[in-house]
Amino acid sequence: MSVSIVVMGLAVGILVGLTGVGGAALLTPLLIALGINPTIAVGTDLVYNSITKLFGVGQHWKQKTINFKMVKYLAMGSIPSAVVAITTLYMFPAFHEHQEKIIKHALGYVLTIVAISIIIRVFFDKKIRPNRWQLLPLDQKKTLTILIGVVFGFIVGLTSIGSGSLFAIAMLYLYKLKPSELVGTDIAHAFLLVTVAGILTASFGSVDYMLTANLLIGSIPGVIFGSKLSTKVAAKPLQAVMATIILFSGLKLI
Repeated sequence: MSVSIVVMGLAVGILVGLTGVGGAALLTPLLIALGINPTIAVGTDLVYNSITKLFGVGQHWKQKTINFKMVKYLAMGSIPSAVVAITTLYMFPAFHEHQEKIIKHALGYVLTIVAISIIIRVFFDKKIRPNRWQLLPLDQKKTLTILIGVVFGFIVGLTSIGSGSLFAIAMLYLYKLKPSELVGTDIAHAFLLVTVAGILTASFGSVDYMLTANLLIGSIPGVIFGSKLSTKVAAKPLQAVMATIILFSGLKLI
């Protein structure tokens, strides 16, 4: 057991529980900063994410706060797209030879987008909502929903980032969901996406299982503690600080 990795998992878990901001956007750049190969960092994070999301899915299933139709439409686009991203990266020599460089730069751009999306959510939320897109029924937005899945699924397959944050932003501004339903739907879809992506990445040998276990030892109690603490701490200032950290991490990797 590596105490430093357990502590890092604990810290990330607490922050995720406190703010709801995606753990992958914090964890993946941290792992790379510690000298872990970007390919292993992404693969490990996908498997780690799958296990942590499983706990959330169970709770939201009991609470009946999952919009299964939306999960289905998003997954129709995101899962095949993530599979294409991963297989392209590993199966084609031209991409495989420059795999680390591609992942590093992609991470940089995606982290920057995630940071900007969090800042928009913190400071401009009331100006963007409600809007005409939210008022349209889901069936009229089926194609749009699948396309969102395609674009963001490819990003998640490539970088492990965005399974929660990017999809949550899209759901927040383009669909009319109750806050609990938004969270439940986001977690349920993210679980399906990162599980498939994680299994595929693991089949190429890009997962460090000991690293995953150490992170989980810290992060699971961290998320529980952070969630309990969230009722006593203002989330928005913390989200703004975390968005700034994520933004600098992204710019550093570009």
